[in-house]
Amino acid sequence: MGTGAATAMTLAAGSSPAAAQSSTSTKGSDAMSTITTTDDVTLYYKDWGPKDGPAVTLSHGWPLSADSWENLAFFLASEGYRVVAHDRRGHGRSSQPWDGNDMDHYADDLATVIETLDLRDASIIGFSTGGGEVARYVGRHGTGRVAKIGLISAVTPVMVQSETNPDGVPIEVFDGIRAAFLASRAKLFRDLPSGPFYNYDRPGAEPDQGLIDFWWLQGMQGGFKNTYDSIKAFSETDLTEDLRRFDKPTLIIHGDDDQVVPIDTAARAVKRLVPHAELKVYEGAPHGLPDTHRDRFHQDVLAFLKS
Repeated sequence: MGTGAATAMTLAAGSSPAAAQSSTSTKGSDAMSTITTTDDVTLYYKDWGPKDGPAVTLSHGWPLSADSWENLAFFLASEGYRVVAHDRRGHGRSSQPWDGNDMDHYADDLATVIETLDLRDASIIGFSTGGGEVARYVGRHGTGRVAKIGLISAVTPVMVQSETNPDGVPIEVFDGIRAAFLASRAKLFRDLPSGPFYNYDRPGAEPDQGLIDFWWLQGMQGGFKNTYDSIKAFSETDLTEDLRRFDKPTLIIHGDDDQVVPIDTAARAVKRLVPHAELKVYEGAPHGLPDTHRDRFHQDVLAFLKS
């Protein structure tokens, strides 16, 4: 795998929705919107913009939360879109179940959010692990409620190396991530954004300490076991057959200097599986390009949604 595999080592990166319930719990002056799944997991979500606007869902990366989408969510909501972003089970403000920290449950939770809020003709966009969530959603639930699909720095089709996926990342890389996690999750979650996630380890880079701290805070909000289990989910889940079910306009955005999810392992392989997809390669961009290339990213997403 070469440089991509070596640098990736520093990455620490079904229930039916029909019976789900939506509620707003209030404590003092703060209201919190939640949805409870049929397996009794509480999902926190944000719902920004006009309720009659075109719907967009945003699925976040590991080990973050819906907060990681706040810039794009604000931008799109200001453009008239209804933007819904939930905290994945075990992440952020959602509850922390001991079991079910896998891509199938992540996808079913997204379906729960979409159906509970009765979102139709929605554009579903996922970043990193969220891209896997979006792909598995299509595989398990189809595209009846979907208008468009976006995969941003996504872990699709499968990260781990195998005989059938020789361009993947060796399992030893992910074993190293797990070992670092158990040794000190707090340190790992500081090292990642300080280095390969935003390419702040590249010569001449100027780290944004506020962004690093924000990443760390989101990661530490997540459940210990949940974020640990998620390493297996994002690295070993094979989403190839899910991608073959993509029958809606699809946008792929990936940086060609992504040290976390190498572009050859991911975006270029997805393009071969989804020939109709539009692939936009950001030259020199890192994994966390929604932050480092914010203006370009926002305009590309908006143009795709309007197309």
